[in-house]
Amino acid sequence: MGEGLSSVKKGRRRRANRRIAHERIHILFKQAIALFAVEMDLARRYVDLARKIGMRYKVRLPTEYRWMICKHCKRFLFPGKTSRTRIQQRREPHVVVTCLSCGGYNRMPLNQRRNKT
Repeated sequence: MGEGLSSVKKGRRRRANRRIAHERIHILFKQAIALFAVEMDLARRYVDLARKIGMRYKVRLPTEYRWMICKHCKRFLFPGKTSRTRIQQRREPHVVVTCLSCGGYNRMPLNQRRNKT
């Protein structure tokens, strides 16, 4: 009978794969940001690859990178080129990032709500 990997080895391999995936995501986003002014299509491809790596290895994108992707059309949002950023003061102060390709928008609160006691 063939013996499979023990659960300890599987856990170590899974953690190593996730760590490598995290590193690759960081590298791809940094390259996409650096290349966006010169080669927009290549930058989009890098961001798409980073998203796919995150899904494949079940790794969440870091928050600072998550806001760089449109939640509606999954395009790379680069301030001033593919997205518009505005600060709104109504209700709770928040930042609105609007995708210029699909018109979708994302809201980010500027300060956390505090529990009133």
